[in-house]
Amino acid sequence: MPLTFPILLPDLAATLSAGADLAKELKAGEVIALVGDLGAGKTSLTQGIVGALGAGDATSPTFSLVQEYRTGSLEVYHFDFYRVESEHELIDLGWDDYLDRDALVIAEWPGRFPDLFPKTTRWLRLSHHESGRLLEEIPPETH
Repeated sequence: MPLTFPILLPDLAATLSAGADLAKELKAGEVIALVGDLGAGKTSLTQGIVGALGAGDATSPTFSLVQEYRTGSLEVYHFDFYRVESEHELIDLGWDDYLDRDALVIAEWPGRFPDLFPKTTRWLRLSHHESGRLLEEIPPETH
């Protein structure tokens, strides 16, 4: 059954669990854009996704810009655009090539380069909430 948004995430365990639940819905060729402030839980949600797919622990790609995971079911490419300076740098990194692969692509800080995402991208927002974090799906026309 598909996830119903918004989802209140009171703690890390709930964020990891939401990622695991989301993983059940994902397939090769999909792109997930994770929007949220520093510390909102973008990497934790990704850890839940990657862990549920059988690739072990995901780490933040802040300094490497992309982490690659091979799971039993599909390849996952986890990007962090926080330190990417320009669209040109992202293209040189191979962004288009990653999108052409039959893989799951997850990108943190997608708002820096929203025009480089496919129209079919699924946009999710994590935000701080008085009871923890809030996970919402962003309608395509609002990002």
